[in-house]
Amino acid sequence: MHKKIERILISKLKFYGDVLLITPVIASLQNRYPDAKIDLLLYKETKSILAASDSINAFYLIEKKKGLLATVKNYIAVRHQLKKNRYDLIINLTEQWPIGVLIASLHRPSIAFEREKKLWNRLFTRVIPSAGTHIVEQNVSILKGIGFDDSELKKELSLNYRKDDYQFLVSQLPELPMQKYVVIQPTARQTFKCWDDDKFADVIDNLHQRGLHVYLTCGPAVNEQQQVKRIAELCKTAPDLTLAGKTSFLQLAALIDHAVLYIGVDSAPMHMAAALGTPQVCLFGATNYEQWKPWSDKAAVIWAGHYHTMPSRSDLDRSKKYLTWIPAQAVIDAIDTVLHDSDSDSGIEKP
Repeated sequence: MHKKIERILISKLKFYGDVLLITPVIASLQNRYPDAKIDLLLYKETKSILAASDSINAFYLIEKKKGLLATVKNYIAVRHQLKKNRYDLIINLTEQWPIGVLIASLHRPSIAFEREKKLWNRLFTRVIPSAGTHIVEQNVSILKGIGFDDSELKKELSLNYRKDDYQFLVSQLPELPMQKYVVIQPTARQTFKCWDDDKFADVIDNLHQRGLHVYLTCGPAVNEQQQVKRIAELCKTAPDLTLAGKTSFLQLAALIDHAVLYIGVDSAPMHMAAALGTPQVCLFGATNYEQWKPWSDKAAVIWAGHYHTMPSRSDLDRSKKYLTWIPAQAVIDAIDTVLHDSDSDSGIEKP
């Protein structure tokens, strides 16, 4: 590895939440190399979650779901841009083989996590085994391969948004700054991470009894819009759907940042709430919750495995709602605890 580090590339091609979870790696590198320029190689759509970060020098973007010819052209164009930068250090946190090959073709000092496949390991200057239980711990452990000790590893998540992001919310909801509100995002990319609509409705009714306003949010996809509408129809008093499917990631971050509580499932907004320090209740099913739970001391995690045996990863049925075993009362009890512990329940009466 080069002793003088002036230009660094970090590769992480996965989902929004995964990109947010590499921010401790960025912070650790900035702390050791304050004058270095740090670039990111990401999927194009995931750039938005770090778009307001002042830690990133440049983004290099791979587009998903394109035809073979367009994909090859995209990779060649990105490689050409990266090659010109002559990186002093490349940190690969991406699992895909094409990205490993791309990085190897740059012929610059690189590091990645070790795999059983020897060919993968040969793509990089150095490989090391990952360490730690939580994904944040695992991500930063790669830096030990370039001489970082534990005291140099920054483990706080970072998420920035712009003033305009919050101002957009206020333009849609002038009453927002005066409200004590809860944000609930019940949707997830996959069914096996979702909870029952009627149970979300029970929780929303309980929050309304406490005098809290409830904003139900989701992504722009039609199925997500339909899900939040179904939940709203089951409530005694409907939650606010004004922003459902109508915010950018950073506008959603601004909404979560000003909330007294966030409630959701295993999806990117859960990690956003953790990064923003917003108290939260999060539901997990047939996933490794110890690895993926919110990286926060203000979070209550409810795992369906405490109520029913969860399948192994190889036996997972992605069309099944494993969270259905979690009772609504468990979530209501967790809300009591989190609000009490965070002192966010000042003036909020328990129903």
